[in-house]
Amino acid sequence: MSLMQIILISLLQGITEWLPISSSGHVLLASSYFGFGAHDELLINAMAHLGTLFAVLLYFWKDVGRAIGGGFELVGAAATRKALSSNARLAMLILLSMPITLAVVGGFEILAGDELKDGLRGPLTVAATTLVFGIALWWADTRGGNEKSMDEMGVMHAVLIGATQAIAALLPGTSRSGITMTAARWFGYKRTEAARFSMLIGAPILAATGAYAILELLTAETTGAANLSDGLIVAALSFLSGIFSIWALMKLLEKISFLPFVLYRIVLAIVLVLASPLAFGWIS
Repeated sequence: MSLMQIILISLLQGITEWLPISSSGHVLLASSYFGFGAHDELLINAMAHLGTLFAVLLYFWKDVGRAIGGGFELVGAAATRKALSSNARLAMLILLSMPITLAVVGGFEILAGDELKDGLRGPLTVAATTLVFGIALWWADTRGGNEKSMDEMGVMHAVLIGATQAIAALLPGTSRSGITMTAARWFGYKRTEAARFSMLIGAPILAATGAYAILELLTAETTGAANLSDGLIVAALSFLSGIFSIWALMKLLEKISFLPFVLYRIVLAIVLVLASPLAFGWIS
């Protein structure tokens, strides 16, 4: 891997991870174009997820601190049956958003064969999910309300919003942040609140994904050109670009709708179709 390739893939992962535009679609394009090997992809995956995880933890450090403290309060409240504080409620909502996704993804990893997994990573599949769930985001953004805050969120909404992450985990191109923001907007949460909750519940999932990628890397028998120093560059650049993308998204959503992201997804879907090897047969 050249330094330019490392920089490009790191910036792509960092910028697109938290935006509702599908990081997997962008990384798939770059990986296909550069012809990364299995080892390279594993290393990039692991280190990029680490960088973007630290980006969201730093940007939302107050909420993260509240959730961690609230987790301890939650244990005490369960034992003493005391009323939950706002911090404990936040911890509870984040925890409730995870089980369905972890169960579905865990079952899929155990039961699904490599042929099915590889098929779901195809450019045409990613193009279809990028387009379909992009239109779903537009629909929810225009039809949903815009008045609820995260402090008003109930248990059922947290569970349902969190459960949509399973779809993104199984279908590359869906965009984990995009589908959770779509669900939150459909339930009437403000755009900035939808994005905030999406990123907070994404942190544990991203940590689990990154840990799994690191485990795969350590147990893989493949070799590649990328090494640890390349991985550290990926992590650092993904962190910096991730911080910037989160800041930009939160600022933009204070003023505009999700429409620019929807239009971008439509363009990306078209590019993915044209980049597919099958497209050459259609064109010729």
